[in-house]
Amino acid sequence: MPDGPSSGRTPRPRRTDQPLAAALSDLRDAVRATRFALPLPSAERAGTVAAAMVDQLDDYLLPRLERLDAPLLVVVGGSTGAGKSTLVNSLIRTPVSPAGVLRPTTRAPVLVCHPNDMSWFSRANLLPSLTRTSGPSGDARSLQVVSAPALSPGLALLDAPDIDSVVDANRQLAGQLLAAADLWLFVTSAARYADAVPWGLLRTARNRGTAVALVLDRVPGAGAADEIGPHLSQMLRDHELGGVPLFVLPETRLDSQGLLGEAQIAHLSAWLDRLARDAEARATVVRQTVGGAIDALTVDVVILAAAAEDQVTAVTALGEAVHVAYRAATESVDKGIHDGALLRGEVLARWQELVGTGDIMRALQARVGRLRDRAVAAITGRPPPGEQFQEALGSGLAVLLKGAATDAAERAGTAWRAHPAGVSLLDAAPNLVHPSEDLDERIDRLIRDWQRSVLELVRTEAGDKRVVAKAGAYAVNATGLLVMVTVFTTTAFIPTGAEIAVAGGTTIAAQKVLEAIFGDQAVRSLAERARLSLAERVGALFEEEADRFRGALTGAGTDEELAARLRTLSVAIHKARPEFDA
Repeated sequence: MPDGPSSGRTPRPRRTDQPLAAALSDLRDAVRATRFALPLPSAERAGTVAAAMVDQLDDYLLPRLERLDAPLLVVVGGSTGAGKSTLVNSLIRTPVSPAGVLRPTTRAPVLVCHPNDMSWFSRANLLPSLTRTSGPSGDARSLQVVSAPALSPGLALLDAPDIDSVVDANRQLAGQLLAAADLWLFVTSAARYADAVPWGLLRTARNRGTAVALVLDRVPGAGAADEIGPHLSQMLRDHELGGVPLFVLPETRLDSQGLLGEAQIAHLSAWLDRLARDAEARATVVRQTVGGAIDALTVDVVILAAAAEDQVTAVTALGEAVHVAYRAATESVDKGIHDGALLRGEVLARWQELVGTGDIMRALQARVGRLRDRAVAAITGRPPPGEQFQEALGSGLAVLLKGAATDAAERAGTAWRAHPAGVSLLDAAPNLVHPSEDLDERIDRLIRDWQRSVLELVRTEAGDKRVVAKAGAYAVNATGLLVMVTVFTTTAFIPTGAEIAVAGGTTIAAQKVLEAIFGDQAVRSLAERARLSLAERVGALFEEEADRFRGALTGAGTDEELAARLRTLSVAIHKARPEFDA
């Protein structure tokens, strides 16, 4: 599942004395904690954007805002074989960054600066996640810092990995380093200047407002330069980069150290030197890049907020599918209870036996019924007809509940499988589409508890001395059976065929007997209370079943307030922006 940015970074101290830095720190913390767990179309892009935001805030914006006058960082980037390392070595007149025909050449980035600036770059200011080293390293997460007296103070060069490296980690690191640049010195060759990958990154730099300069390397002869130069300039204009400085370096032999001649790079070297020595020019570059990066955050927040809303919308839709499925299950059971369907088959047979033998009437009339049932049970080995009827009724109800719960789980599962986020959640918890393993036990317990509650209702109602005279202690059980029959019958129950003679008559008989014992209003109250008690228990059972799906949604960790929180932070940054522009 797509997640937010890595949490491996150490949080930077929050600068409460600078409103803009404080607002950016708050945004960084919020985005760093963000997860887009549901695999929606917007989630993958949002995860990438979030990781890039945290990187740029940590690597560049926050440390740069702490010290706007710190030395300028020029990141030298470009395609494989463009000559980046050779150019860096030539500018400082010392081969410190490895160059060669084997790719990838630059395994770990190399930063060169004047000795006076070593203290700034040796500490974890810019790019704090990279471990500083003083010598070459094969660890891509390290940064070799090299003293270069040939450079003017106030400016450093960072040789980045290839932006199109065959190694994924190198490409990712190159993008991270370019996002931490005050100035991006993009190096391309006459053979590859029109490649798509470099222009994609140049557009990214333009959109972020990053200051850019371009070096066209290895141009073969004056004729080629006359042809390539105008074409490259037109491409720059087409990409709204027409104003960037462009330096053309002719193809030439390198000296014994693998360096370009000083004359070949004189124009570029002089431009960098002027930039390093001119505090006003450096400040202009920094303000352009920082301002552009802050503006880009606004666009990124829109992307993240929209993705966060997509997550919430998905959770709502999946939750509604579960609600609909189990509401349908509840309605199915309610219909099964009210339409008399349970009083058929085995249940009807046991009722007919109970009524046909006259046992229930004797139980209601005298305590002798209890003695007779005990004697019959002892002789035949069969439970009394009343118990058989109660068991049959419970079994029928259990089948009804199990079927409704199974249908609901399947219906919810079908709806989830039609949704990309639901598919992922079901893959992680495939048993959701089936009822709980202990559902049978819980249904049996529900039915037993409900039947006991019906008897308790009868006992409570029979507490009146006048009623007790009519219904003895044993008669309470028989009366409870009559109440249960009443719960499962309504005027909608129209028996057919042979059922009419017994079921139809005994339903009316049950009502008449109960009315004779308790009174008309008490009977209605008993039946309704028993029906409501059963409905509440069934509702709670299905809620527990639905909670399995809801638990999967909760476990995804969707934050309903994230979108609003991100937009609020974006507004706070916008309000604090004049502090930087002043």
